[in-house]
Amino acid sequence: MDRNKMLSTVDHTLLTQTATWADIKQILDDGIKYKAASACIPASYVKACKEYVGDKLPICTVIGFPTGYSTTAVKVFETEDAIKNGADEIDMVINIGDLKDKKYDAILNEIKAIHKACNGKILKVIIETCLLTEDEKIKMCEIVTESGAEYIKTSTGFSTGGATFDDVILMKKHVGKDVKIKAAGGISSLDDAAKFIELGADRLGTSRIVKLIKGENAENMY
Repeated sequence: MDRNKMLSTVDHTLLTQTATWADIKQILDDGIKYKAASACIPASYVKACKEYVGDKLPICTVIGFPTGYSTTAVKVFETEDAIKNGADEIDMVINIGDLKDKKYDAILNEIKAIHKACNGKILKVIIETCLLTEDEKIKMCEIVTESGAEYIKTSTGFSTGGATFDDVILMKKHVGKDVKIKAAGGISSLDDAAKFIELGADRLGTSRIVKLIKGENAENMY
C-alpha cells in the first residue's frame, strides 16, 4: 500500500500518563511532517497543541478515558472544554457497564449529548471490543449508527486487547453507511496497518506506523 495513503489514515497517538511536552511536541512535529490524519493527545495538552500547530494538523483528544465510567455530565463538560481549547476531534469511551446491563437508551443518549457538545467536530465512539461479546459489538454498531456520531472505534489500547481484523470485518458489516471505522490498539506493523485499511478501517489509532515509516525513510537515506 502507498505509504502516503496509509499515513493519511493515522491518528498519531500518545496517551501515556508519563507524556511530557517534549514527547507531545515530537508527535506533533512528526504528524505534520508525515501528514497524519491527526495527533491524538491527552486533553490537558489540547490548548498548547493547537497553539503550536495552528491549522497544520488536526488535534484529537479523548473523553472519559480509558474506563468510560465518568457520568454523562462530566463527559459533556470534558468535551465542551476540549472543543473550547481547540480540539478538532473527540474520541469518547462508552460506559461498558451500561452496555452489559442492556441500558441501551442511556448509551445512545450519552453519545448524542457528547456529539451535540462537539459542535460540528468529529466524534469517535470507543466501544472497547476486547471486553464485549459479538452480540454487544453488533448492538453498539446499531447504537453508534443511530447516534449520528461519525466513527465507531475498536479500542482504547489500555485494556486487555486492541483492534482485530475480525472486529473491523464485523463493524463494516453492521454499521450504517455513514459511519466510519477506527481501528486502534496494538497495530504494530505496516502489513497489519494495510490489512486493517483493506478490511474497511478509515482511521488507525497508533503511535508505531509513523515511527516505522520514519525509520524506513532514514534507512533509505544511506
